[in-house]
Amino acid sequence: MLLGKLVLAVLSLSLALAAPAVGAPADRDQREHAPGLHLTAPPTYAGEPAPVTVVLADAAGQPVVGASVRVERLVGEEWRELAVVVTDAAGSATLEAVLGRDPAGNVVRATWDGTAGEPGGSAEPEGSAAAPQETGPVTLPLRRRTARAELTGPDEVVDETSVRLALRWRTRAGEPVTGEVVLEERRGDRWRVVERLRTDEQGRASTRVAPREDTRYRVRTPRQPWLERDTSPVHRLDNTPPGTVVRLGGPVPRRTLPRPPRAVGEGPAPRITRIPAGVWRSMTGRTWHAGCPVGREGLRLLRINHWGYDGYRYRGELVAAASVVGQMSAALSEMYRAGLPVRAMFRADRFGWSPRLRGADDYASMAAGNTSAFNCRQVVGRPGVRSPHAWGRSLDINTWENPYRSSHGLVPNSWWASRSHPRVAWRSSSHQVVAIMRRHGLRWTYGTADSHHFDAVPRGAGRGTGPGDQGHTHGPAPVLPPECATEVCD
Repeated sequence: MLLGKLVLAVLSLSLALAAPAVGAPADRDQREHAPGLHLTAPPTYAGEPAPVTVVLADAAGQPVVGASVRVERLVGEEWRELAVVVTDAAGSATLEAVLGRDPAGNVVRATWDGTAGEPGGSAEPEGSAAAPQETGPVTLPLRRRTARAELTGPDEVVDETSVRLALRWRTRAGEPVTGEVVLEERRGDRWRVVERLRTDEQGRASTRVAPREDTRYRVRTPRQPWLERDTSPVHRLDNTPPGTVVRLGGPVPRRTLPRPPRAVGEGPAPRITRIPAGVWRSMTGRTWHAGCPVGREGLRLLRINHWGYDGYRYRGELVAAASVVGQMSAALSEMYRAGLPVRAMFRADRFGWSPRLRGADDYASMAAGNTSAFNCRQVVGRPGVRSPHAWGRSLDINTWENPYRSSHGLVPNSWWASRSHPRVAWRSSSHQVVAIMRRHGLRWTYGTADSHHFDAVPRGAGRGTGPGDQGHTHGPAPVLPPECATEVCD
């Protein structure tokens, strides 16, 4: 008896679960919808068909079956028919629309004139009229593709020249992208915009760059309605010297100088001017002071390009006597054209006042390997004797590699005294630098006793010989103070 009651209870529960709920539609397709006409589509990639769904429900939320719904697409300012679809038993219909990259071209709308074609879930009888429905403009959503930006070009650029960088903007699927991109460069720890470029129909663009130092580049592409943003891998472009690097052994200069200014113009591009006010202020109390044998009017400033030991071109400057600055300019210009480098060329006043020399600190200038001319001071190692540089007619070149034998030893180092180099250190009058100086009236007056020192002979001066000429007459003798005619003076 108990078992029979249990079976009956289980059977009753099963029937209750299987029975439809009161008021619920017997057909699952006839479920309730929001009243009115609706149009939807999932996010879809540009260039692909988007499945568009139209749903029509009456005021009670019941599907309107067999309704002819017109779907239109906005083209410019005109609505054009895309399709006419008929709703099914669920009050819905589907169609496809290929999406473009511009959201403005993906605007659609659906309209229904209020007439149902056949009976269905709607309460309206067949052929009866209801209020017309319209969705209004609906922008079909785009799904963004993944972008790919590439930047290619050479790995090196010779200084003062340019190279071409090429960029390409595509989707991951390989479709070209047309639009504006940003080229950036990184110097130090910051990226900065170099140029804005526009890719063509193939997704390509190019530009030329001329970095003066090692530089990194990248391209950034913007986010678009149909495409994600992207940043290209970094492209490194190394700047290389246009000239030949000097490779030396031995000790390096004890004094470090800042990197000189970059060269200006083509070739040596010498420029001779009177002494500007700012330069004269810097010289006064350093390379010039009261009692000097030549004043501002008798001096000139020479600015000239030269090759550095690192193979790059720099702009150097020195002060010299007006009567011989043209000869120095011509000699240094020929050195430039021959590819013969100068370690550094800063005015001597840069090195400050030296109480020991009663002028600018030539010890510091030599310790830096500096090339200079005018400096109203005493001879290094000979207190009380005025240096030929005080007249602005003497030129010291590459002082570190070409030591001076002073009364208290070799200055600025002894390592180079017995060594030479075909481009920067000379121990013979046949060396190319010595020969160039001689052609322009600058004599290697003291030879290896003061290797870096040359004295300019003003045009028209008398002829004679100097200790560095080893008894040979090569032209007019330099005009030297009496104390320096037979003894070495620097």
